[in-house]
Amino acid sequence: MRKLAVVLALLLGFAVGGAQQAITIGSKIDTEGSVLAQIMRLMLEENGIEVVDRSGFGTTSVVRQALLAGEIDMYPEYTGTALTFFPDAELPADIATRAGELYDAVKRLDAELNDVVWLGRSPANNTWALAVPRKLAEANGLATVADLAAYVNAGKPFKLAASQEFVDRDDALPAFERTYGFEVKGDQLVVLAGGNTTQTETAAANGTDGVNAAMAYGTDGAISALGLVTLSDPKGAVAIYQPAPTVRGEVARAYPQLGSILDPVFATLDASVLQDLNGRVAVNGENPTDVARDYLVRAGFLK
Repeated sequence: MRKLAVVLALLLGFAVGGAQQAITIGSKIDTEGSVLAQIMRLMLEENGIEVVDRSGFGTTSVVRQALLAGEIDMYPEYTGTALTFFPDAELPADIATRAGELYDAVKRLDAELNDVVWLGRSPANNTWALAVPRKLAEANGLATVADLAAYVNAGKPFKLAASQEFVDRDDALPAFERTYGFEVKGDQLVVLAGGNTTQTETAAANGTDGVNAAMAYGTDGAISALGLVTLSDPKGAVAIYQPAPTVRGEVARAYPQLGSILDPVFATLDASVLQDLNGRVAVNGENPTDVARDYLVRAGFLK
């Protein structure tokens, strides 16, 4: 019986003496995902938890399916993105623009339907955005997406660099088009692999292949450095996107201390902090691990 109990314990992720299996951390293919994954990894390792690093794992759909399939154990996800996981949920029509209610809703739905646990969220809103060169904005009075819609509808030169996900997802470019009444046609698009906004923003800044607009995120660090400006979204076309670690329920139960380790850190990651960290990676070319460790030391989480 004793041997059987030991075997069962190992299969369940526990070894004799209470040792536990390593936690596999993934992330999406973008700068912020890599930084957040390294913050998570360093904090877990600081607290004696072994980690397998699989950051940069894939696009949203790939990383999400990997979590549900148990290929990875946790990764940073965004509240606005998570809303798209539950298309049949009966929720208020405007919940996507109410941060607290949005977080509570996706946290509840993921726990009930998928046994996925959401830890504490960052206060930053890393929402989808459209960015254009500052000179173009100033010359044409572009401050909002409504201004851009009028510009595009007037037939003026326009070419957008974006990821396939941004073009296809109903809550991204289609939401801007639907809300503001414009259409980006096929010959006005340059679709780049992955979701790296540094590439899209660099293309817009340099005018690569005629590109003069870029898919961006609200906490991107390269926007200002590249001479771009983000256009505001006064009608709330896109949802609020606050990042938080998402964890397989089995792993969260095996490591009940995860929240106490990571929640205090994520609570400090406001927009200005993330813009700075992202900029150090995207603009300065620093390693995400080094940037994450430096922040955690400066913020007093690591020695």
